Amino acid sequence: MSRLTRKTVVQAKLETAYGTDPGGWAGSDAVKIFNASVNLVQDEVSRDLLRPTLGASESLIAARRVEISFDVEVAGAGTSDAPPAWGKLLRACGFAETVVTGSHVEYTPISDGFESLALRYVVDGVTHLALGARGTATWTLDAYSRPIVHFEFTGLDGGSVAASASGSYAGWQTPNTVRPAANSSLLIGPSYVPASGTLSGGTAVNMREFRIDLNATVNHILLLGSERAEITDRAVQGSLSVELAAGDEVAWLNDIRDIALTSLGFQHGSQAGNIVRLFAPAVQRRSPSVVDYDGTVLLGTELTLLPQSGDDELTVVTA
Repeated sequence: MSRLTRKTVVQAKLETAYGTDPGGWAGSDAVKIFNASVNLVQDEVSRDLLRPTLGASESLIAARRVEISFDVEVAGAGTSDAPPAWGKLLRACGFAETVVTGSHVEYTPISDGFESLALRYVVDGVTHLALGARGTATWTLDAYSRPIVHFEFTGLDGGSVAASASGSYAGWQTPNTVRPAANSSLLIGPSYVPASGTLSGGTAVNMREFRIDLNATVNHILLLGSERAEITDRAVQGSLSVELAAGDEVAWLNDIRDIALTSLGFQHGSQAGNIVRLFAPAVQRRSPSVVDYDGTVLLGTELTLLPQSGDDELTVVTA
């Protein structure tokens, strides 16, 4: 009897005790995903035994973990001061969530006290459980495309059972594509206003491709008495391609050579409850390249997002 990969459900719950199944799973725990995969990883030790004849030896299992990845669409919560449905995923990637009542929800990176997820990856009747999962995220915000975040999680192997799961996606909003009609814009040199979660000032540039990679390192820590998925580093990177006038391109190239930092902001959406903003206060543009886009000239750059005061290199806002 065949089973279908299209019949896949991923559910996620924040843990209250690390590595412990919170239980009480419901359809509302489902994540609206696409481009999903699960990898059941075993660290093996070969016995490599000698015997009178040739032949293989079995391997012993040293450790097991689960790697789960998927994409979600970027949208708000439907209410300006309610956390978006994907907020819990970002919290397990080393971000703190702050709700500003009546205004917005803000996510900022942290360097300790990381939260964790329990994840259920259900494929047509088989449920794979990952516990104590932590991960990293990559935003892809290209012009005239749907905005997405790619998540990659590593968790402890909680086992696999023959069980199905339901999915209820009422909390997931429909995104707008990144385009002027959706009030989408990329700003160079803006400032961030924490009280309102808005961007102020800056110069809008014509953007084609924009990507931000949290680039968090998640290691499977194995100690007698402690096993965990641990975030051990973060170095936020990105890339960008923009259309510039000749003089502006020369100015950008001079800034790149002089290691001149700039702030960077991205805004998407105009309707309260479905607005998303990203802000980076100190960005180094690197590795410039000339890009041919359908016969027009763009400037491509790599990006490094730097902290100013610490744990502030990227702020994500929904409003």
